[in-house]
Amino acid sequence: MDKVNILDVNIDNLTMEETITFIANSIKNGGKIHQVAVNAFIFVLLTKNAKIKESIVKGDLINGDGQSVVWASKILGNPLKERVTGIDLMEELVKYSFYNNYKIYLFGATQEIVESVVKIYSKKYSEDIIGGYRNGYYSQDEEERIVKEIAESGAHFLFVAMGSPKKELFLYKYRDVLNMPYIMAVGGSFDVIAGKVKRAPSWMQRIGLEWFYRVMQEPRRLWKRYLTTNTTFFFLVLKERLRMLKKICRFTRTKGD
Repeated sequence: MDKVNILDVNIDNLTMEETITFIANSIKNGGKIHQVAVNAFIFVLLTKNAKIKESIVKGDLINGDGQSVVWASKILGNPLKERVTGIDLMEELVKYSFYNNYKIYLFGATQEIVESVVKIYSKKYSEDIIGGYRNGYYSQDEEERIVKEIAESGAHFLFVAMGSPKKELFLYKYRDVLNMPYIMAVGGSFDVIAGKVKRAPSWMQRIGLEWFYRVMQEPRRLWKRYLTTNTTFFFLVLKERLRMLKKICRFTRTKGD
């Protein structure tokens, strides 16, 4: 697959449709996929922590989730085809699971929220689609037992809804033990599906203002995070662009001599 390198992360340059096709073919052929979705916040985290970076770059399939990542790819001269959002991909894969008799496991959020998502999917599709579910609050001592329960659930798709980098590190640490056809971190997607958090209108998503819509809903908790991470991310991208331009200039001068 074509790759787009952004700050040392090789993102698979796929559309949503191509991503789903790739996943479907992998599962049919007995493959296993650890899906990773990157946004500005993830990029800032991985530049500060080697373990987080490893959990990202070693994903089997990496998509650009966030309009800022698409913009960054254009600034760096190798544009991504489109944004592939985690929540939209999850919704498509849940639908795919239903039509192909697969089961899903939902892990994360509060008990109230995850139960709400289970009810929504059970009503929309069928109770048979649910291979298991659990809230995302647990002690470290419980972790290995939870992983064992998920691995033995018989589910084909695992969606983990926790904060970053907890969910990324969890999946990377246990992906071999889980031994499932498909695992993915989906952040706050359960909250959106359950209706606790509203998603930005389509027009705001298209112009990259989904983050601003989120801040308006939870200003005290999110304004500093988004202001800091978005600013830092674009600073890192512009710094990389300048490095590329200097390299081109040096090459041009050398060739001229």
